[in-house]
Amino acid sequence: MPTRRLPWVIKYRPKRIEDVVNQDKAKELVIPWIRSWLEGRPRKKAALFYGPPGSGKTSMAEAIAHEYGLEIVEMNASDYRRASDIERVAKVAASQRGLFGRGKLILLDEVDGLSGLADKGAIEAILSLINITKNPIIMTANDPWSPSLRPLRDAALMVEFRRLTKTMVKRVLRRICASEGIKCEEEAIDFIAERAEGDLRSAINDLQALAEGYGVVTLEAARTILRQRDRVLPPYEVVRRIIISKYAWQAKRAANLTDLAPDELMQWIHENLPRQITHPEDLWRAYEALSRADVFFGRIRRTGAWDLLPYAVELMTAGVALAITKDMKSKYRWVKYSFPQKIQLMAKTKEVRAIRDEIAEAVSRHIKTSKRKVRADVLPFLTVIFQHGDPAYAAAIAIGLGLGDSSIKYLAQERAPQIMKLVAAMKRELGKIEREEARRREEVKKERSVTKPATEEVKGAKKEEKEKGKRKRRKKEKPAGRGLDAFFKKG
Repeated sequence: MPTRRLPWVIKYRPKRIEDVVNQDKAKELVIPWIRSWLEGRPRKKAALFYGPPGSGKTSMAEAIAHEYGLEIVEMNASDYRRASDIERVAKVAASQRGLFGRGKLILLDEVDGLSGLADKGAIEAILSLINITKNPIIMTANDPWSPSLRPLRDAALMVEFRRLTKTMVKRVLRRICASEGIKCEEEAIDFIAERAEGDLRSAINDLQALAEGYGVVTLEAARTILRQRDRVLPPYEVVRRIIISKYAWQAKRAANLTDLAPDELMQWIHENLPRQITHPEDLWRAYEALSRADVFFGRIRRTGAWDLLPYAVELMTAGVALAITKDMKSKYRWVKYSFPQKIQLMAKTKEVRAIRDEIAEAVSRHIKTSKRKVRADVLPFLTVIFQHGDPAYAAAIAIGLGLGDSSIKYLAQERAPQIMKLVAAMKRELGKIEREEARRREEVKKERSVTKPATEEVKGAKKEEKEKGKRKRRKKEKPAGRGLDAFFKKG
């Protein structure tokens, strides 16, 4: 393919680490990490590059491969949703050298595209890959803060990529125009950079589309051809945009740029609001708006009145943004946001709540009542019995309800091993009793099978004798003849 036909995002992709723009803090982490790999002493076998789209995550990985002469093996989320795909491609690459003895760089792109349940096997396979790899691994993600990705965060060096400033985007666009010999109006460059919102890849694609379509890049053409994109932003970026909004429409528009449910977005705002806002009065007004939004969410859950949702969204977005009036500096300062603790807690306790519901279902089947009533009125007493009562009695209850080890651990806590041993012993005794009863039933069955022929013979003889008696009685009762002969004999 001729060079002039190459997409500009590929043609002008950085060839060295220093060419990646506006990511100095990321470079400070990446360069020592890759050098430790080349020296054979990596502290972390994998690195997780995270940040908004177009900030240079993939470009940094490719620049590392080009600068250090590494062969890059790339997979994206659609390639490694199954553990077998990782074992087939990535694990082979992780344990082998490249052609002519070159090292390899394994790039797993968009790992935040994996879900916790549907792709659990893929996440485990990636962790196994990190443990056995002999080559550096780079993962990329727009939003790495999902609870399901926590194992990957713990196993990797976290490298944050900041959204590019408008000034840096304009600088790159000017350099491309000069290299391609394209006449470009400064107002058009400013318009493209503003519209890209820090996404350099989008800005370069827009510039190429205008240049190839018109030959020159003008502001009029840019306004005619380019349309505002509907982006899906990471949660922390959406929260930041809501808080810094000057007008109500800006805050409400920011809420449309996420795929989070409204109540989840409210949890993000609730968690990070005190990190951003320091003035007590501003914080009070913002939380007052959030509390009113929560009232509407409660009514929606209870009654199903979804027509109340716009009021809740307006309070948690515009209400929060416009509540900040006393300390405007804190409104615009940069703060690192964190994942909501409530959502993390719900994710951690999901398994525990599932066990609780399993116990409630088992009890409700026996006492013929609802699981809700069992959770409220019966489980507290079961917990007392298992933790403070007679262990044998608790073991008998467990057997009667058909509770497994996880349910016993939930109810008994520290006494669980003792009760589980009693359950095992009782089950062995019950097994012996059942086997003894089965043996007795088998013996009775055999005895019946032996005595059955004799009984049948006696029954047959009795039946034959009875038939003979019937025949004799019929013979005696049979009349001597018919008509006049019979009449005269009878007379």
